[in-house]
Amino acid sequence: MKKLVLQTTIAMSLLITACNQGPKEESQAQEFKFLLEQFADLKIMRYQVPGFEDLSVKQKELVYYLSQAALAGRDILFDQNYKYNLPIRRTLENIVEHYPGDRDNDDFQNFMVYTKRVWFSNGIHHHYSKDKFFPEITQAYFESLIRETTGGKFPLREGQDLESFIAEIVPVIFDPAIAPKAVSQEAGKDLLLNSACNFYEGVTEKEAEGYYAELKKNAVNTGGDTLISFGLNSKLVKKNGIITEEVYKAGGLYGSAIEQIIYWLDKAAGVAENDQQKAVIESLVKYYETGDLGIWDEYNVLWVQDLDSHIDFVNGFIENYGDPMGLKATWESVVNFKDLQATKRAETISAKAQWFEDHSPVEPRFKKAKVKGVSAKVITAAQLGGDCYPSTPIGINLPNADWIRKEHGSKSVTIENITYAYDQAALGNGMIEEFAASPEEIDLSKKYGSLASNLHTDLHECLGHGSGQLLPGTRGDELKNYGSPLEEARADLFALYYIADPKMTELGLYDDEGVYKAEYNSYIRNGLITQLTRIEPGKNIEQAHMRCRQLIAAWSYELGREKNVIEMLVKDGKTYVKVNDHQALREIFGQMLAEIQRIKSEGDYEAGRDLIEKYAVQVDQPLHTEVLGRFKKLNIAPYGGFINPVFVPVTENGSIVDVKVEYPDDYTGQMMDYSKNHSFLPAYN
Repeated sequence: MKKLVLQTTIAMSLLITACNQGPKEESQAQEFKFLLEQFADLKIMRYQVPGFEDLSVKQKELVYYLSQAALAGRDILFDQNYKYNLPIRRTLENIVEHYPGDRDNDDFQNFMVYTKRVWFSNGIHHHYSKDKFFPEITQAYFESLIRETTGGKFPLREGQDLESFIAEIVPVIFDPAIAPKAVSQEAGKDLLLNSACNFYEGVTEKEAEGYYAELKKNAVNTGGDTLISFGLNSKLVKKNGIITEEVYKAGGLYGSAIEQIIYWLDKAAGVAENDQQKAVIESLVKYYETGDLGIWDEYNVLWVQDLDSHIDFVNGFIENYGDPMGLKATWESVVNFKDLQATKRAETISAKAQWFEDHSPVEPRFKKAKVKGVSAKVITAAQLGGDCYPSTPIGINLPNADWIRKEHGSKSVTIENITYAYDQAALGNGMIEEFAASPEEIDLSKKYGSLASNLHTDLHECLGHGSGQLLPGTRGDELKNYGSPLEEARADLFALYYIADPKMTELGLYDDEGVYKAEYNSYIRNGLITQLTRIEPGKNIEQAHMRCRQLIAAWSYELGREKNVIEMLVKDGKTYVKVNDHQALREIFGQMLAEIQRIKSEGDYEAGRDLIEKYAVQVDQPLHTEVLGRFKKLNIAPYGGFINPVFVPVTENGSIVDVKVEYPDDYTGQMMDYSKNHSFLPAYN
């Protein structure tokens, strides 16, 4: 629940006036091709890894091993997203590699677009909306591609012939009634029965709730661990009327991929920078070997306490956005190292964590008397994996367990080389000119937008997620399917409230009020208008981060309506949003933060549900139609993702003496390479 995902329609409107890039880096950026290709609603980019050449050989070797571990779990995410994703992906890839027929026609090119979309979304459901998408070719043509591909191997079940395979797999791709949505958040319907994600099998929402309620009750009665994240790393299945968990671990579900992750983590432990980091890696290995969530918590405590290592990583079953019930986690990994210069900004903020907590507008009983272990840094991402690839967050705050955050603290990171790549790929696309309400807004965005966005991310991740406390008896999972958007809104409101505080100037983080005004303008514009570019006509909002942004923008618009704090205006037939009183808006953000903190601290499900359903879900359809029409003329892809760099070890006499970094520019090539060399699960799990 603690990721900040870049809203690319924000980033596309920014220039790089405050990205901490020196003249040498600026020159290199001009020569480096960031934007590679665009298809459907997606764009593929590259990111650089500045500073890698300055690492020691041992540190480079560590990055290499951790990067291999980051690639080893890719199949896991595909299968978690939907049970047919792996056989579909392998079917598509077999055609890509072996189809002998004509490829220079519209049908085959449309087939390739579909294949690239499946790669990008780690399955057949859109990575953001979670709606199933379809190939723009006929079913007959697709079947002909399978039948005419005589080389290679399709993922047939044991004893299955090609025709029965076609009869099974093709309807899954083309029939809109089969698995229409990976994650359903529609109120009033069974969330599990209406979701295609592969965390549950034969289990209803009520049965799953009852199963985990019983586990918690048993833990209380037997004196067991009541703080573990029940269900985080398992699939819940009902067979012969009995509900059981299939745990992700070596020798268990996804075991063959997890064993590869362990292999590379063991190598990483051998070149760890220090004893603390080695203990962190060894604890993670032990967790993967056992699937024990108590060990997962031990690992997270060790990881939070490792503040000295220059190289760091995330690897595991972590975020629960992919589960409609908000219990089970998808697999992900990020390998990174500290950006020492940019980290000074984040450290300045995190060093004042207690001040920010004490001056928060929330009720005193919801504040932490003593903020512990808040660490923050700006990082350079070196490798992205699982649910962080190819689309990645720009900031992360972990661990997610509230009790660990309270007792041991958290780590917060801003991924600056990723935001820089987004911005470089978006220069001059016309987004801000089309949707800003005035030339003054455009000027503010161009002058201060990048700095404002980075400060928002720092505040959101460094302090926002770690702020506040639960009341005794509240676990943190009471908000159920509304927990993720409410938690993101809590962190965003913290950032929005404090970015306009005089303390920011006092700390030397900026010296002009245009910074917070630029962020307020951008956030409200995005929440009410520009994020609509990401939604299909006629659809409502279901993705957690988008619900968060519309909740804040729509709710603040209503709260400030009487004083015209935010104005919706129409000029030349186009709708714009304008913030008329930025200080009044800050006060509104404070009121909203206080209420959402109360909801979380008390576990007030009904109040949280009512807020989300009232402000965050429904889309103004006439406005949506208008916005889509304006956006289409710009020819911009609203979603973006990246090709990973490749780390190539240089060996002498069997030992690594250096590691070189390469920047491939072929998206299809990287996807095929990953499937050939980093694919460890059977097609059907």
